[in-house]
Amino acid sequence: MKKILVVGANGQLGKCLRTIAADYEWSFNFTFLASEDLDITNSSAVLTVLEDENPDFCINAAAYTAVDLAEKESERAFAVNAQGPGNLAEACREVGATLIHISTDYVFDGDTEISYSEDNFTNPKGVYGASKLKGEELVMDANPKSVIIRTSWLYSEHNRNFVKTMLNLFAEKEEIGVVNDQFGQPTNANDLAEAIMQIISSDSPGHGVFHFSNYPETTWYSFAEKIAEFSGSQIKINPLTTLEFPTPAARPRRSTMALDKIETAYGIELKHWENSLQDCLHTLLETK
Repeated sequence: MKKILVVGANGQLGKCLRTIAADYEWSFNFTFLASEDLDITNSSAVLTVLEDENPDFCINAAAYTAVDLAEKESERAFAVNAQGPGNLAEACREVGATLIHISTDYVFDGDTEISYSEDNFTNPKGVYGASKLKGEELVMDANPKSVIIRTSWLYSEHNRNFVKTMLNLFAEKEEIGVVNDQFGQPTNANDLAEAIMQIISSDSPGHGVFHFSNYPETTWYSFAEKIAEFSGSQIKINPLTTLEFPTPAARPRRSTMALDKIETAYGIELKHWENSLQDCLHTLLETK
């Protein structure tokens, strides 16, 4: 039975992977490690754990995701998002494991009207995106047989995310404003978890960079509008420009990603973001 080591087990993706692990228990043996169990910025600790576990696959779901705070905590962001993945890639090479590393659409500057392919020029606008891009580079330098999956606007029923923030605001306020000139693809972390398992379960996991998200593109405002509609909220949502809602970190204006490569390579069935949002809200509202 093949072994899967999941690092960053207490994050959104880690928890989603834990949820679906039972569906694959006849094929894979899972080990889940949170940041308290393994500090990926410690190279010797990473190598020790990988040697002890000797996995066939290591999924790196650990990340520093505080986009705005990263502007002040750049050293920490680069340690977790760059050096940590590099350490994992080196250790995976040593034990013969395939690393599956999660990256972001924020490696692009968003100054385009078309969807980014995996080979398009990267040019992150902020520290967060720069740290994730450096992580990609260190991973591929250390172990070119790794799989890097860029995703975007990740949410789920777990932890803090845009969907849960909106639901909290709907309960507290009568009116809010949300940016309407930044475009991207909301992604249910449960769908990402399933896609990862489909890659691992394939005859040939392959290697390289892939894009995965739900589709098509939308804006944060339209995303918020659908959250309100599907949750039954009557809140008034006002569209804002980026200039009207300044943040410490600059965001890409349009970071839409092309998805055909991963769909063709692994036969992954992509989902419309509105359908995946409804699935998430059903789970969230059912448990209230």
